[in-house]
Amino acid sequence: MAKCDICGKSVATGNRISIARSHVSRRAHRTWKPNLRTVRVQVNGENKRMHVCSKCLRSARKENV
Repeated sequence: MAKCDICGKSVATGNRISIARSHVSRRAHRTWKPNLRTVRVQVNGENKRMHVCSKCLRSARKENV
């Protein structure tokens, strides 16, 4: 399963609703996946590969190796 190793963001589920119809129209299930990147991070002096979402990368919660 896709999941950020830092913040824990994972797949979200919901309904796709057609905007051309009324609110009683049919709905279809869909998923939203997080924007994950595989990066090398230094944790406790050793290098590790982690799956990190783009929001965590932008906020500089990690140190590049």
